[in-house]
Amino acid sequence: MLRAAATASTSRVALLRRIGASSSTMRARAARSPNYRDGQFRSHEPTHWVTAPEGEGLGHPAVAAYRARGRGRPVGRIPIERPSWPEVAADLAVTWLGHATSLVELDGHRFLLDPVFGERVSPSGRVGPRRLHPNPCRVADLPPLDAVLISHDHYDHLDEPTIAELERSHHPHYVVPIGVDLHLECWGVPTERITALDWRETTTVGDVVLTCTEARHFSGRGLVRNQTLWAGWALRGPAHSVYFAGDSGPTHRFEDIGRDLGPFDLTLIPIGAYSDHWPDIHLDPAQAVRAHLDVNRGDATSSVLLPVHWATFNLAMHWWSEPIRWARRCATEHTVHLLTPRPGARVPLADKAVGDVAAHTDAWWESCAAPEDQD
Repeated sequence: MLRAAATASTSRVALLRRIGASSSTMRARAARSPNYRDGQFRSHEPTHWVTAPEGEGLGHPAVAAYRARGRGRPVGRIPIERPSWPEVAADLAVTWLGHATSLVELDGHRFLLDPVFGERVSPSGRVGPRRLHPNPCRVADLPPLDAVLISHDHYDHLDEPTIAELERSHHPHYVVPIGVDLHLECWGVPTERITALDWRETTTVGDVVLTCTEARHFSGRGLVRNQTLWAGWALRGPAHSVYFAGDSGPTHRFEDIGRDLGPFDLTLIPIGAYSDHWPDIHLDPAQAVRAHLDVNRGDATSSVLLPVHWATFNLAMHWWSEPIRWARRCATEHTVHLLTPRPGARVPLADKAVGDVAAHTDAWWESCAAPEDQD
């Protein structure tokens, strides 16, 4: 009995640690931002949740999820590659490690985006969405990092066990939206290694300018929402530029970002976990292609789109391979250069970005998708 009680107490402590900073602590930090109004951060457009999309007759989202059970998993083994990085970072290269986690090489710098190496995206190590493919590498295998960029505090983008591993092996600098810094501090990251920014604020790492950009989403790791900011990131070096959208629903801010900060040689934009039940918080693949065009001012002839936020975790009700198939059709229709690397494959990009795309555009997902998952 004593052992069971001790185990329960340890589990409770681990859960509280994974949740991170308290909402009361975050409110004091958030109140300084002009984007924090009436007790929470707010997107520029309202964010709606829909109980029963018109014409579907699905009722409550839980009912829809039950009816769609099994769709979000592959039936075969997802092929991964073990990444290998050069001693010196390239002028432009990207390694997609699964979901949103990616390593970007930009003008001789390395930036790790939304690192999640944990087995589950949940405050619990025993329940919650579980990884559908192994990590292509360990945190300790990552090369030296100039900074870690985090888009927001949801569990599939901010993972406490991964932060702990990064602190053991790399001691990186973190660049995050307002409030996410408090989670990191709660987990023992020194304040001097954290830069927290509001929308359109900037910082410089080496000679790369990082700009915190708007997104249409929400935040929260417990019962209280929107006490930390969510964001995308524009990275502009002396010769190349990259845009990472984080998580976002459709927003006119993509056009603003393109006008003010674009165009970009490479974009990383989410294509998965969309639903008619939450139309404002995640892009569907057609909207992702549109966002890519918007941040590139309507001309993406010299830009490459890497679709992320699919394949690794089952977070919605669509078929597992539906996002990438849909994205591929839309990219072809709009003459967008689409990268489709296996998780872990490092993609070096030529000066004009499109030079090495052809080697990473095969439909590898077809070998492990469910037969019912058809176009």
